[in-house]
Amino acid sequence: MSELKGIELDSVTAWLAANLAGSQAPYNFELIAAGGSNLTYRVTDAKGGIFVLRRPPVKGVVATAHDMSREWRIMDALNRHTDIPVPETLAYCEEASVTGASFYVMEFVDGLILRDQTTTQGLTETQARRATESLVDVQVAFHTLDIDKAGLGELGKRDDYLQRQLKRWHRQAEAVRTRELPLLDQLHAALVEGAPKSERCPGLAHGDYRFDNCVLDKRSGEVIAVLDWELCTLGDPLVDFCWSLQYWAEPGERLTFLQNPPTLNSVFPDRAFVAQLYEHKSGYRLDDLNYYRAFGWWKMACIVEGVYARLKKGAGGGMKTAPVEQVGQMVEAYLEEARRSLGA
Repeated sequence: MSELKGIELDSVTAWLAANLAGSQAPYNFELIAAGGSNLTYRVTDAKGGIFVLRRPPVKGVVATAHDMSREWRIMDALNRHTDIPVPETLAYCEEASVTGASFYVMEFVDGLILRDQTTTQGLTETQARRATESLVDVQVAFHTLDIDKAGLGELGKRDDYLQRQLKRWHRQAEAVRTRELPLLDQLHAALVEGAPKSERCPGLAHGDYRFDNCVLDKRSGEVIAVLDWELCTLGDPLVDFCWSLQYWAEPGERLTFLQNPPTLNSVFPDRAFVAQLYEHKSGYRLDDLNYYRAFGWWKMACIVEGVYARLKKGAGGGMKTAPVEQVGQMVEAYLEEARRSLGA
């Protein structure tokens, strides 16, 4: 097998053979073409066993992101102390000398991942609604989790989640900046000034919860594993939900978070149904939705600006992207939508 980006074959093979109980060399590595940040590989051993290895990108690493040990600790705690469905954590390597960065290994969960409309083909309205309800049920479960009992009480600050998000994403956009984007800075100031106050109890905020980061049971349609906990922290559940809601594209919409969102398939209920479902199950009211939509468009602009910067450096992670010029234009379109949502 030829060398694969991010994997030093000999040293990783030796480490896995020594640390992954029950596995057997040689190993075959396949980069999973999903996610715009950390690199994720499907690994098959000599006995046909399958598991997943996850590490930071090879280039363009932002200092405050790609923390493998943190993501490992979150998933391990959820595994041991809760019923939140996550893959079993198997092994963690903190030695960057093995393959240029720390990494961890987790269980491979076989199921359906709704990445785009193609993966939704054949779903009935009943199946799509069941998947929708399960998606919301699991999010409500980790939003209302006893974070101290789960061993995650020290994961981060518990208050001012929205302001922390505004600070973090603005800082990361500045860290990778390759061009002038005055509207990004103007909107940041307006969002900071107009942020709604919240008395809600903090919960576990996944940070990027959507169908694309969940594995569904192929028969029942229920969520059996939540993936990609890189951005997880403690914070306001409603901010986390409203971010998830913006991934819920509807038929006919042209500006979306994903290139080909699965919920464009008309078998799925609309955003209003999802919002009402969350309100009913969580007990939280969505009174400031226009603000949170503006925040969501702005935050996505910051994220995609990071992708744009990495692409210009030739480091796109494992994500399939549009041409670099088109990615840059997407950032500008998201900022304009944020401006309109905020009424600025």
